[in-house]
Amino acid sequence: MYGVRAVRTTSDFYVASRSVTPWWNASAIGGEYLSAASFLGIAGLVLAYGTDMLWFPVGYTAGYLMLLVLVAAPLRRSGAYTLPDFAEARLESTAVRLTSSVLVVAIGWLYLLPQFQAAGLTLRTVTGAPAWVGPAAVAVVVLVSVLGGGMRSITFVQAFQYWLKLTALAVPVIFALLVWQSEGRPELAPPDEPTFAERTTVEIGTDVTIEVPDPVTVRADGTVDGEPIDRDLTLTAGEHHVEAGSVLTFPADARIPHAAHLTPMSGEHWALPLRSGGDHPLYSTYSLILALFFGTMGLPHVLVRFYTNPDGRAARRTTLAVLSLLSIFYLLPPLYGALGRLYTPELLLTGRTDAVVLILPGRLVDGVAGEALTALVAAGAFAAFLSTSSGLTVSVAGVLSQDLLGRRARNPVAGFRLGAILALMIPVALALSGPTLAIADVVGLAFAVAASSFCPLLVLGIWWRRLTWPGAVAGLIVGGGAATAAVATIIVIGPQDGWLGALLAQPAAWSMPMTFTVMIMVSLLTQRHVAPGVDRTMVRLHTPENLDLDRGSWDPEARWHRP
Repeated sequence: MYGVRAVRTTSDFYVASRSVTPWWNASAIGGEYLSAASFLGIAGLVLAYGTDMLWFPVGYTAGYLMLLVLVAAPLRRSGAYTLPDFAEARLESTAVRLTSSVLVVAIGWLYLLPQFQAAGLTLRTVTGAPAWVGPAAVAVVVLVSVLGGGMRSITFVQAFQYWLKLTALAVPVIFALLVWQSEGRPELAPPDEPTFAERTTVEIGTDVTIEVPDPVTVRADGTVDGEPIDRDLTLTAGEHHVEAGSVLTFPADARIPHAAHLTPMSGEHWALPLRSGGDHPLYSTYSLILALFFGTMGLPHVLVRFYTNPDGRAARRTTLAVLSLLSIFYLLPPLYGALGRLYTPELLLTGRTDAVVLILPGRLVDGVAGEALTALVAAGAFAAFLSTSSGLTVSVAGVLSQDLLGRRARNPVAGFRLGAILALMIPVALALSGPTLAIADVVGLAFAVAASSFCPLLVLGIWWRRLTWPGAVAGLIVGGGAATAAVATIIVIGPQDGWLGALLAQPAAWSMPMTFTVMIMVSLLTQRHVAPGVDRTMVRLHTPENLDLDRGSWDPEARWHRP
């Protein structure tokens, strides 16, 4: 409520009047940045694919190091509210602003999609509620928070949510490690294929096609391969379709089937790197590294946070604090994934590996204590959805209101509120109707698009004065558009085999160099379009604030710099 009462101006809505202190802002960034991919997705990927997936937490953290070195302080000194504001201020072109706006909305929606899908997964796992309840509940809460107070309001909430998420992961994993220790620390990656340690009943929450490695006789109650079954059933080796609501009981020592869309690792393949990248693991790994390291600086909901700092020095201090907070947090999700190999292997069968964080505490701790730990983890998961969704909604709403609704709204705040509603409608609809994808995989695709669009724009815009607006627009359309097309292909038609599949699933290794190349080549050919005020802009970006220069300020309504 304090955040809502404090909102009075457009600056409050967009950047909290640039008055957030570094430590408070770092906590808010941690709360906003640690999304469903961090809280649930990393553990699910480690459970299925092993140590190769540790590049996700490493990349998520190292991305802030790249941001610190290359863009944090100059970006704050630009005085802009949003990334399209920066693009227009630097290149003095409405064309580059419009192109940037389209990409901001695309990345924002792509990032919001897994948040709502994860909300549905969490609520269904914990309470058994229908899948649509989670996305709807998160959307309503986010909308109320954002409409009530904009950036100032959600800053206080997100800072609290970081510490809630850290606690929600740290406390249950301590109990899980104690159980693992008491059982003699069994090997996390045994050399054989995973098997059921005892007679195990698996409830199928959603329709799934499973790959059965060996013939096995199970007790089946439900619909298998289109036939209603309530008896013992022998599943032959191969694929079988099991409908939602079915219950399968497997005998002890039976090899665990896995969802057909998964290719889980086992034994040494799970424990060693470069084993899970399909046909071309080396390319996939390095492309993922590029996307994660350089995609962070292109995420609109991350960048807008640096505009809330009082000055460039505070922006650098904020980034250093964020690196510390993220390093602490990312020690925890891989532990859930590793322990899930032992205690929740049936998730490989259902394909719901992202649920390991939610299920593991209750599986290892009985009674009221287990229920309390599960409730704590569920609270942390919802904090992840809410904080990230709030930040993304503010970013997308800011772009929609300024570039698409600004002339129709009665005032900027009214336009922002209408933009927030539109920012949530599309990803909620996709989450309810689109295919269910691995949470961290979808977020990784968003990083690839960001690395292939805004990373080159920011790096060249800040450090190369010869960048022109035709070069920037051409690079964003060619490179950013190619990465977006690759991502859309994967989402719509699913993973592909061979080099085509690797290039589409991990586009950053070719799309990011493409964007840099196009921006540089076209700029060199269009030097007559260098921004007239580029020298003044470069001085503003690179001169420390303690020199007390008159920098001007960006006016989001007039869209020009006041001297």
